[in-house]
Amino acid sequence: MCADTVAHPNDLESNWLPFTPNRQFKREPRLLARAKDTSYFKPDGTEVLDATAGLWCCNAGHCRDEIVKAIQDQAGELDFAPTFQFGHPKAFELASRITSLMPGDLDHVLFCNSGSEAADTALKIAIAYHRANGEGSRTRLIGRERGYHGVGFGGISVGGMVANRKVFGPLLAGTDHLPHTYNRAEQKFTIGQPAWGAHLADDLQRLVELHDASTIAAVIVEPMAGSTGVLPPPVGYLERLREICTKHGILLIFDEVITGYGRLGYATAAERFGVTPDILTFAKGITSGTVPMGGAVVRKHIYDAFQTGPDHLIDLFHGYTYSGHPLAAAAGIATLDLYKRENLFERAREMEPVFAEAIMSLRHHKLVADIRCIGLAGAVDLLPIDGLPGKRGFDAMRAAFHDHNMMVRVSGDTIAFSPPLIISNTEITDIFDRFTKVLDQVAKA
Repeated sequence: MCADTVAHPNDLESNWLPFTPNRQFKREPRLLARAKDTSYFKPDGTEVLDATAGLWCCNAGHCRDEIVKAIQDQAGELDFAPTFQFGHPKAFELASRITSLMPGDLDHVLFCNSGSEAADTALKIAIAYHRANGEGSRTRLIGRERGYHGVGFGGISVGGMVANRKVFGPLLAGTDHLPHTYNRAEQKFTIGQPAWGAHLADDLQRLVELHDASTIAAVIVEPMAGSTGVLPPPVGYLERLREICTKHGILLIFDEVITGYGRLGYATAAERFGVTPDILTFAKGITSGTVPMGGAVVRKHIYDAFQTGPDHLIDLFHGYTYSGHPLAAAAGIATLDLYKRENLFERAREMEPVFAEAIMSLRHHKLVADIRCIGLAGAVDLLPIDGLPGKRGFDAMRAAFHDHNMMVRVSGDTIAFSPPLIISNTEITDIFDRFTKVLDQVAKA
């Protein structure tokens, strides 16, 4: 930009939005200027019902006073503390609070700043752990088709969403993928976990036989695949993965960036499904979306494997400048306090059948191909327009915002719903009343 060029705050051109068709956005922007509780507000003051908790993250709702105050107070007390070789009290307090919510002996947290960083952190820890144990040949990483583990090179290598992978070269060597768990013919319009599909976990045994267990470091899955369109795990599927991993000494990683902190009615999906991974990643809901934060929680034996060298030497050469940032830590503590005080995890369990009944009311619409839901998360697959995949879903998202003042999440021709955990019965009804009108509008286009 030339020195004499005047910058204008409402000039949209300079900002390259992620995961967005930028030309279309800048012709017809979808701008959010303010938020409170379950609503956003457009620059002109129009209220927009938030049916997605921001981007799966504002679980406690928007601009909650307790979290806002904690961030403000922290900014005036300690703005930053060095992450390497030093620490600050709130990061240790938050780590302790997090591990108290984890199942089993998941009791050590390595903080980062996003779900993408959390996934790459977990993968690096897995490989380094095996090396520390004298099994340096264990470097292979196994993900799953339709999986999403952020946008780092590690995450997209084990991820299985084609558009996220195809233009970025060969990615990491030594990765493989399990089949995804969705079969419309067998699982159509399922509430909760589908009965069909547990056998798909047995493909991990095939990969063990193909590569040999001595080469495999870890398997990473989302307990509920979120970004691809809310795919709950089949009954028995996660248990079978755990069994095979344990048998062959493979680490099991749960990516709980979406499912963590109440989305499925519990602190973690691991708790809901009764399956404890070796490493669990989190982000989003830990601060209710207010300040970027993520992390990887590891079991005790993993942490202990790195605590064997001389005391003065670094035990893991990994981390970020802003790991456990003071503002993020303060936000995380206030957020966990709010979840506990308002019993929001339990409330999500109570609201789950209300949400399921409401979203399933769309099943007879002529544009609806399938619906899935679990906890306070659900997805509606729309029938695609011939020759224009993703167009109907995009049109529905656009119509919801511009014409019906509601924000929904679009992935291809799938519309996802993940409202804040404070959502009311009336607001749930309102979401799907509005979306019915969206479908009627899109059907006429």
